[in-house]
Amino acid sequence: MFKALRFLGWPLLAGVLLALLLMQYFPTWVGLPQQNVHVSQSSFYTRMQQGPVSYAEAVDTASPAVANLYTTKVVSKPSHPLFEDPQFRKFFGDNLPKQRRMESSLGSAVIMSPEGYLLTNNHVVAGADQIVVALKDGRETVARLIGSDPETDLAVLKIDLKELPFMVVGQSDNVRTGDVSLAIGNPFGVGQTVTMGIISATGRNQLGLNTYEDFIQTDAAINPGNSGGALVDAYGNLVGINTAIFSKSGGSQGIGFAIPAKLALEVMEAIIEHGQVIRGWLGIEVQPLTPELAESFGLSGRPGIVVAGIYRNGPAQKAGLQPGDLILSIDGQPADDGRRAMNQVARTKPGETIRIDILRDSKPMQLEAEIGVRPPVSTSK
Repeated sequence: MFKALRFLGWPLLAGVLLALLLMQYFPTWVGLPQQNVHVSQSSFYTRMQQGPVSYAEAVDTASPAVANLYTTKVVSKPSHPLFEDPQFRKFFGDNLPKQRRMESSLGSAVIMSPEGYLLTNNHVVAGADQIVVALKDGRETVARLIGSDPETDLAVLKIDLKELPFMVVGQSDNVRTGDVSLAIGNPFGVGQTVTMGIISATGRNQLGLNTYEDFIQTDAAINPGNSGGALVDAYGNLVGINTAIFSKSGGSQGIGFAIPAKLALEVMEAIIEHGQVIRGWLGIEVQPLTPELAESFGLSGRPGIVVAGIYRNGPAQKAGLQPGDLILSIDGQPADDGRRAMNQVARTKPGETIRIDILRDSKPMQLEAEIGVRPPVSTSK
């Protein structure tokens, strides 16, 4: 019996292996359904999809127009830590001896025109008594502040030097997630530095950084001192003004934000022309239409924003808007996001009339409001 199994074992094993091979490669021969897998393969060589091995030309184009900023201001502080104690001040009042000392900070700026106008962040120059601009070619000069806009955290400076390099502005509206981005600035005061990454996201808002937010997010390293510097594309064109980072350590963790060049240019032109940014204002406070509110309105699944408050004698009150009204659209644009809707109003020129479609007590209504001038914000970052 054992000899017979030994004699037949190898042929049986070979037969089983042959059957398995037939089932795998020719399933229809043994009555099994054929499994089709469709894979799409690119016709281009991988080498053709690779980027350049160097971005030196882009840096050579953009870096001369990025300057280092050194700001100083005089601050007065109590001459002894004990004087800051609330209980101590309660007895002795505010007429305590104070020390005056100089505070300095670092930042960056972008030369936007041969006339010497620079863009930087408002928080870099806010309260500064002196602003020194150091160019890449070694020249230094004192800048004067033309104006600032705390709501976008931008400021415009002016320097008087000849033969200034200046930045070429790119199409920030056309940047896409995945595009190469280069951040140029003066991190930690070490001198002009270039870091590379990609555009991580566009249109970032609701971060609580500025009143008007439409940030470009990048993972190019941005550190303290980079604020006000340039975010450029792979060709050296300006796409953003670096302004903030998300970090637990204080250093770069790959989440940086830049103000789009288009918005920065609009703010700069307004400041140069008017000394400030003039924005449209409706005079309302809004809140999102939550599922609970939508259910109470009987509008489950429908976009809109709820008027939470009305400023007395403001454009909205004059137009007839009331607290509790549900705004469906403004000038035909769906009002599905409160921040976006208020930004739309802000971009409208004061004096222009807009159409507002609302629901009041479940009844559709249409109102017209003449846009007013947004009151200036006195706070600074």
